[in-house]
Amino acid sequence: MISIDRDDPSRADVHQLLNEHLADMFATSPAESVHALDHTALAAPSITFWTAREAGDLLGCGALKQLHSPPGDPLHGEIKSMRTTASARGRGVATLMLGHILENARARNLERIYLETGTEEYFAPARRLYARNGFTECPPFAEYTLDPNSVFMELRL
Repeated sequence: MISIDRDDPSRADVHQLLNEHLADMFATSPAESVHALDHTALAAPSITFWTAREAGDLLGCGALKQLHSPPGDPLHGEIKSMRTTASARGRGVATLMLGHILENARARNLERIYLETGTEEYFAPARRLYARNGFTECPPFAEYTLDPNSVFMELRL
């Protein structure tokens, strides 16, 4: 049975998965277009980080970053560091993680969830996953700017 729980991004197996994630991002996108976070950044107070595990084995990870908004404005969040281990791909782990993140966002009364992903073919499965779950393309959000290597997506909750 797969369980999703809050976890420490500096935990050894998670740290390794995040390093693989960063390496893939830099291998597929120009450095200025890589917005993935390392394990230190994922430990920030504004970020909630989860892992998916089965019998203790790491299957994937994902995070929700609370975006800053002025008092009284709607609350928004950003999905960060969605990653599945190579051995777990095709098992629905990303769908489970995304569902968990969205459930958490709704429980926090967030009104919108955003994400940034790449335009390269490597990112096509991620774009399809998000589109299947109701995300649509949108303009850059938060601190992002237009970038030909980025696709920005949002989901209104």
